[in-house]
Amino acid sequence: MSDATPGERIGLPCPACSPDIETVHEVLKPGGHVTVRCTECDHVHKETLPEDTTLQRDVVVSQDGESFKAQVDVPEDEQLAVGEEFLLETDEAVVSARITSLETDDGRVEEAPVEDVGTIWSRAVGNVAVNVTMHPKDGRHDMTESFKLQVPGDYEFTVGETEQFGDEEFTVEGIHVRDDAEGYQHEKLDFDGDMVFAKDINRLYVRDESSTAWSAW
Repeated sequence: MSDATPGERIGLPCPACSPDIETVHEVLKPGGHVTVRCTECDHVHKETLPEDTTLQRDVVVSQDGESFKAQVDVPEDEQLAVGEEFLLETDEAVVSARITSLETDDGRVEEAPVEDVGTIWSRAVGNVAVNVTMHPKDGRHDMTESFKLQVPGDYEFTVGETEQFGDEEFTVEGIHVRDDAEGYQHEKLDFDGDMVFAKDINRLYVRDESSTAWSAW
């Protein structure tokens, strides 16, 4: 909280209208003594904001079949849960990751206060590899091709829409959603208009629309 920015709204007691109960204040000028304005009575005063206390936790991030370890600082009063996303700063890059499980003294859990968590297990979702199963135009499923697409995690795939990546052109026919994805009604989506973000996809089922000849392999 000590690094407040101008325009940020924070809860503080107001010496003019509410000395015992916090009211909403707008930060006017940051610094060691922050200048704030009470939104209830417009009183302007200076305050020293408390330092945020964080706990350092180990984090394991999986990406494209590999994983790496790092550490992350988490506010001590944070409640962690599977499916939540966070930014992890490393020496090499800033990684957007999603929690896949939380390791505590009692084993792996889906939700826990940060003080009970020893290791945060996660996967990178900023850029992802999407598994694709493609069958020929004629609808035969005894001849399929499997490959991976590297796309941004927020790229949208929609059932019924045609996509083109390089020499690959296909129409999306079904999407299998990952277990850690939230906000979808079903695990398998296959109605026209159903949309899933790439980071939430376990497998994409598509029909080939390119002119490339198929052969058994």
